[in-house]
Amino acid sequence: MIRSELIQKISDENPHLLHRDVEKIVGTVFEEIISAMARGDRVELRGFGAFSVKRRDARQGRNPRTGEMVEVEEKHVPFFKTGKLLRDRLNEDR
Repeated sequence: MIRSELIQKISDENPHLLHRDVEKIVGTVFEEIISAMARGDRVELRGFGAFSVKRRDARQGRNPRTGEMVEVEEKHVPFFKTGKLLRDRLNEDR
């Protein structure tokens, strides 16, 4: 599902909300998650999962094309850990 499909589904299920208002709501939710993660905060959505930021140390890497050693700088990467409810729902048919 992409963002526009999510907006359309919410709009269809809530006809009393204007489409542009649903767009603003979804945009605000995503923006708040991004802002919290940029500050280094953890965002937990009960039953769905938790978003956090993990730090990757600087290291020596290798250019795959030339084989030359290169310095890879420290970086922060997003991390998502699924919640129990989501894991259970994904595995209930197996």
